[in-house]
Amino acid sequence: MAKDTEKLIRQLSLISYLMAERRPVTALEIRRDVEGYSGMNEDAFARRFYADRAELESLGIQLTVEKPADGVAEQENYSLRPENFHLPAIAFTDEELASLQFALNLLDGEFAYAEPLRLALQQITWGRPSPLNAPDRGSIALGVTASAGGHDLSQRLAKIETAIFRNKTITFEYYTMERDVVEARKVDPYHLLFQGGQFYLLGRSHERDAIRVFRLSRIQGKVAYATKAEHDFKRPADFDPRAYAGRADWQFGDAVGTAEIWISGRIAWQVERHFGRFGQVRPAEDGSEDRIFTTEYASVRQLAAWALRLGEHARILGPDELVREVAERVERLHDLHAGELELAAPVPAAAGGEDEAESGTSSKRETAIRPERFARLVTLASILIEAGRKQQLLPFAQVCEKLQVSDAELREDINVLNVVNFGGGSYVLYADIRDDGMIDVDPEPYSDNFDRPARLLPVEAKALVAAIDLIGDHLPEGALSSAREKIVAALGADPMEQGLQVASGTGDDSEIARVVSRAIASSQLLKLQYYKANEDQFTERVVEPYALINGREGWYVASFDPAREAVRHFRLDRVKTAEVLDEAFTPRPEVDPAADVEGWPRTGEVEASRVARVWISADRARWSREQRRVAQELADGSVVVELPYKGTDWLVREVLAEAGDAAVVAPAEAREAVRAAVARLTPAVR
Repeated sequence: MAKDTEKLIRQLSLISYLMAERRPVTALEIRRDVEGYSGMNEDAFARRFYADRAELESLGIQLTVEKPADGVAEQENYSLRPENFHLPAIAFTDEELASLQFALNLLDGEFAYAEPLRLALQQITWGRPSPLNAPDRGSIALGVTASAGGHDLSQRLAKIETAIFRNKTITFEYYTMERDVVEARKVDPYHLLFQGGQFYLLGRSHERDAIRVFRLSRIQGKVAYATKAEHDFKRPADFDPRAYAGRADWQFGDAVGTAEIWISGRIAWQVERHFGRFGQVRPAEDGSEDRIFTTEYASVRQLAAWALRLGEHARILGPDELVREVAERVERLHDLHAGELELAAPVPAAAGGEDEAESGTSSKRETAIRPERFARLVTLASILIEAGRKQQLLPFAQVCEKLQVSDAELREDINVLNVVNFGGGSYVLYADIRDDGMIDVDPEPYSDNFDRPARLLPVEAKALVAAIDLIGDHLPEGALSSAREKIVAALGADPMEQGLQVASGTGDDSEIARVVSRAIASSQLLKLQYYKANEDQFTERVVEPYALINGREGWYVASFDPAREAVRHFRLDRVKTAEVLDEAFTPRPEVDPAADVEGWPRTGEVEASRVARVWISADRARWSREQRRVAQELADGSVVVELPYKGTDWLVREVLAEAGDAAVVAPAEAREAVRAAVARLTPAVR
């Protein structure tokens, strides 16, 4: 029998024994009565028992140790309080339960933590309808998800998750984009952050002796443990991951200054709502609707890129060195679009390069994180015991599907549970897999230790709350916020502070999302005041809202616009106001607004998109290779990328946001549009 299997049998038997005894017991009694310890000598027992206690404690299962007055270790008494193993009952409302059920259906296969999420929902919805059988209501669709993104990245994520859980120092090779080098890194991993479609590791870099942020997609090769020790470090008590999740792109790194930026009154509401938390917004001194945005920055280029994307609606006021930097970048943009753009000679494409690039991708349904087998066994035990008490047969295939395990894994798990006992030859259960594909559980009396939900393991708790945070307030008929509060109260701590945090997406559109969700749920018309950034215009629309969809640039409400007799998608961060009207509408059976969620929300290529060829400087080519489709490598290290676009104004903003490191090669009208936009910027900069 494998050592890991022996350990699981010992640990489960120890729990069952302590819960069944309902009294403090000595180490000698444990060694004599608990499966797996009896054949050990004293030294081996002491080592194994200490290691098992430590591992159970790391899983949130705390044994109570009563020390005798004279301090003799051999006379210590051990017990396990029910509240240290069982999860407190959570009184979910029907709305909260429905929201949790739908969250699982929505994220299943789209979430790196999908499997621990599945087990967590089994536990917290104990005695209620199974969350695995929730119907797909179709009122929300995810275009951009929290999947790991490929086999290699999945393996790294799983290894890092385990290292955080076990306080293990890790080593890996890391590609530093800014310096274009690959270097060895030794890191104490503290926390994972999911932001902007990417996973990041927060931890102490031994090379820098400081907290650093590592993007998982830039880790190369395997992640390895630095030592064979059980634990290597203890996370500092004052480490606060929220400080990293609450940063703008220009704030990653050590602050180098504080910028003042004038924002025109036309978009001041948008900047204040979506970026105000990254600094302070105050009225302009001239009494107009303009605003002054003050924000700390670590990256001059990133701040310049953000301001330039806003075009003539933003202007850097200070400090002087930042003003000069932005002016130089605008001048560079002007020069790149004046006259004919001269490019370096093209470099012949390497044979097989495209195939190699695609080999690193995989199905979006690849699971990255698998829960500890301990959690799976506890959940399986509860399923089998419930069937035995009801004298029901369980379809073997159905249990495999419910737990997302293979036939071989389920057979092995049942074999393990069949030897778990609580002393005196009294086994917790006996299950037999019949030839007809049914599981028959012996209807004899069972230990009560597994007939109630066990505490969530750290990875299960993190998966559960991360899933709620990923969906946020975008679930019609949802009650995820209140469900989250109840879950955190039952756990006694917020799992987001214990190893994984999901940063909010583009902008803070929660208030708008709640209004839109209410209209979707009640099938009522929705009036929107909408800012069309491409045309710099406000429009008022009255639409039939059908679904919320997220994509590469944020959340959208998918609607049918009666005035235009067509389906339209409106980005929530561009909705200035939203109002649910009294008038209801009858949903049109022919409208399926979420049908294209696999298309433009994931790819960014909308119907009737054209393709622009855009030159990227050698300094920024590395980033473009990571984010864009490279059409041509050039001899000076620069590249030409292909950029799908529908509206020229959108393409102009994308080029402006490259802050002087990009220029349109073709089509000619797009080059002219950028030149005109730069001309409008020049007076404001000067």
